[in-house]
Amino acid sequence: MALSSIAFCSRALLKLGAASIASFDEGTAEAEVAANLYPSIRDALISAHPWNFAVAQATLPQLSAEPVADFAYAYQLPADFLRALSAGAGSRGRGIRYRISGRTLHTDSTQVVLTYIYRPDEAEFPPFFDQALIARLAAEFCIPVTESTSRSEALFKLAETEFRRTKMIDSQQDTPGRIEDFTLIQVRA
Repeated sequence: MALSSIAFCSRALLKLGAASIASFDEGTAEAEVAANLYPSIRDALISAHPWNFAVAQATLPQLSAEPVADFAYAYQLPADFLRALSAGAGSRGRGIRYRISGRTLHTDSTQVVLTYIYRPDEAEFPPFFDQALIARLAAEFCIPVTESTSRSEALFKLAETEFRRTKMIDSQQDTPGRIEDFTLIQVRA
């Protein structure tokens, strides 16, 4: 079942023993805390790991303005960009040297394919990620809502455990990484 931003916040508040919310604009302390903290917590959790559901590739549009120094070309980052994983050219999503500067990518390559973490809609979150997000929200909401530091510490430990479990589940949906370009392997051939 796909959850909305309000549903995520309501479930986190219920874990605290606080009242759930029906809207970010309802005027309660819980709604104000949720409205102010939710977007940054969601984005931080998504960008903390290369989740399979939040990784995309895009060919970037080249900008007419050149970088001031070090690189020859500048490219516009996607609107939903959170974090770069790699950049490549042609049909490869990695292999070129680049630097992110503000909302642009600078490189010497005449074409860029960026592999990056983007902000998916909440409906695209898999159930295992839902639980990690709810646990993290509960931990972050705890002090502003309950003023209990001991409960907050316990919730942060639970959120960290849930994060590790979620990363393990996500990693089982991908081919394990391998060493491809290592000079000692090439020498042995």
